[in-house]
Amino acid sequence: MKQSLFFTVATMAAASLLAADSTPKDDLIAAAKALAAKGYSWKMTIETGNFSNTSEGQADKDGLVHFSLTFGDNTTEVFFKGEKGAVKLPDQDWQSLADLTADNGGQRGRGRFMGRMLRNLKAPAAQVEELAGKTKEIRKEGSTYTAELTEAAIKDLLSFGGRRGGNAPDISNAKGTVRISLRDGLLSKYELKLQATMTFNGQDQDISPTTTIEIRGVGRTSLDVPPEAKEKLS
Repeated sequence: MKQSLFFTVATMAAASLLAADSTPKDDLIAAAKALAAKGYSWKMTIETGNFSNTSEGQADKDGLVHFSLTFGDNTTEVFFKGEKGAVKLPDQDWQSLADLTADNGGQRGRGRFMGRMLRNLKAPAAQVEELAGKTKEIRKEGSTYTAELTEAAIKDLLSFGGRRGGNAPDISNAKGTVRISLRDGLLSKYELKLQATMTFNGQDQDISPTTTIEIRGVGRTSLDVPPEAKEKLS
């Protein structure tokens, strides 16, 4: 009896010490991983200047991710599973992400640019887990965490994961913050505010996009993949 009590107290003490040693970064990574394990949906809103755009997505607990990206009257759908992706551009059939980003003799069409952008999309849980390691000091207030992003992280976000090539814009004066909210130990909402000057063909343009992601349907999200898309993911 005494031995059992000793081990119970020791276990509780060890757990308390581990919790005390937890950092804000650890909290965010744990919250992101816990969300990914349950499956969820989200709404993403991007605002910059007078422009506003809303898109949606879902991720199941097995790693299948779906994005529905709306630009004006056009919608692009994307499914990801691991390194493979299936894409349906407006008025086109489903195609694999690999085919969309293929060189095709050096041609640089709209589809190839879109493919490169889509390849760097991340579900919210994965993005927050990555961002947690690309911030300066993370400040915690209640269940909200705020931090400045590193210059490298901001450039990575604004260049769709690091576009390469002679026609890629230069990015300077990069600043940005992330504000992340948790609920019941899970990621519930985050906001990215970025500022930078992009130089393209000698022309400077100041940009200041704000991206807000709201998490929904935790543990209640399921995905129905069209047969044509499922074929491209196999």
